[in-house]
Amino acid sequence: MKIATFNINGIKARIGALTDWLEASKPDVAILQEIKSVDEGFPRQHFEDMGFIVETHGQKGFNGVAILSKLPLEDVTRGLPGGTGTGRDGEDDIEARYIEATVMGEKPIKICGLYLPNGNPAPGPKYDYKLRWMDRLRQRAEALLTTEEPFLMAGDYNIIPQPEDAKRPEAWTDDALFRPDSRAAFRRLLNLGLTEAFRARHQGAGHYSFWDYQAGAWDRNDGIRIDHFLLSSQCADLMRDCWIEADVRGREKPSDHVPVWVDLDA
Repeated sequence: MKIATFNINGIKARIGALTDWLEASKPDVAILQEIKSVDEGFPRQHFEDMGFIVETHGQKGFNGVAILSKLPLEDVTRGLPGGTGTGRDGEDDIEARYIEATVMGEKPIKICGLYLPNGNPAPGPKYDYKLRWMDRLRQRAEALLTTEEPFLMAGDYNIIPQPEDAKRPEAWTDDALFRPDSRAAFRRLLNLGLTEAFRARHQGAGHYSFWDYQAGAWDRNDGIRIDHFLLSSQCADLMRDCWIEADVRGREKPSDHVPVWVDLDA
């Protein structure tokens, strides 16, 4: 089962590039972020005609997540549990950032697709929301771990875990993606016993999944690694490989992110 996570930065702007990528790279499951579309505005039929089952959790103009799957999906839920509505304008409940489904391959795999809040400017209300959201994500992971079934949490985490995950870590010192509290919250997830799939296969610097559109970041390889797969132990046991499809960033009308993949024996 080949699964990719991909922040596409707008389905309307990127439908051609996304279609080309799906046809060329052939994921069994694509977990999408920043679709920036309400559910009824998502071009569902287009992707169904390509053979995908389509599940979305959308929002007008912002955020939004989706799962495209060649395999059957069951137990689809939308929204991260634990929202209280006490954040900015009750956003804990209304921002479309999380979707779950069980992919029915040879072995069922629970997919948790997420678009974690950016959190800037930090400190401030947006950063407080990011940390609250990460705490809720940890609680959801704890609940899923009790089932002892294989699951993964994948998407745009907006977290630079370590200095080697940025070309210029010094440029990110005060950014919400790299602040100590953000990275500590990410480690609390890992410390539950989750495996960071890419680092289980690849070590060292120079591996990035995001390059800003500004200042020639792609040409200078001035990137950061913020798109991650976290796997339960039962899921990590099934992992064959994990990689970043970096060359997608150099194609026509690209997203500022590229796909990250895991291949599971499932």
